[in-house]
Amino acid sequence: MDQSNPLEKRLFATRLTPYRSMTPRGARNFVVAFALLNLVISLPFFIKGAWPVAGFLGLDALALSIAFEVSFRSARIYETVDLTPLELVFARVGAGGARREWRFNPNWTRLEQQAHEEFGTEHVTLVSRGERVEIGAFLGPEQKAQLARDLGKALALARLGARFG
Repeated sequence: MDQSNPLEKRLFATRLTPYRSMTPRGARNFVVAFALLNLVISLPFFIKGAWPVAGFLGLDALALSIAFEVSFRSARIYETVDLTPLELVFARVGAGGARREWRFNPNWTRLEQQAHEEFGTEHVTLVSRGERVEIGAFLGPEQKAQLARDLGKALALARLGARFG
């Protein structure tokens, strides 16, 4: 993209990713510590002949490990938003790498924000010519509100047209 051409100048660009409070390494360490704790708890039961308790506690550790794996797999999704005076491109990339892309004319695109009195911004949606696409569904209310503010300002700037000179 030639940034010297006012028609191709990026007015807004962002990559949205889901937040994970724990790193994969931290999750692995947590699962190992949990499994060791379960081993310590289940050992007296095993010695007294109640060996199924040890098996069920082992299944707990396995279930926790699978839950973290699923969570980190879903964290590989992301969305990108790129806005120039001529085009708004929104792309969603799934956990498996499948990409879906929407292209909008900024002059015909409206940004809708649905907010709840108590919980804050719940949905941010691009609307253009009957098509509706929710963006940042995995973001928290504050991040959605900030996205709506920033993208709304950029869309207003795009509607003013390209600046030559």
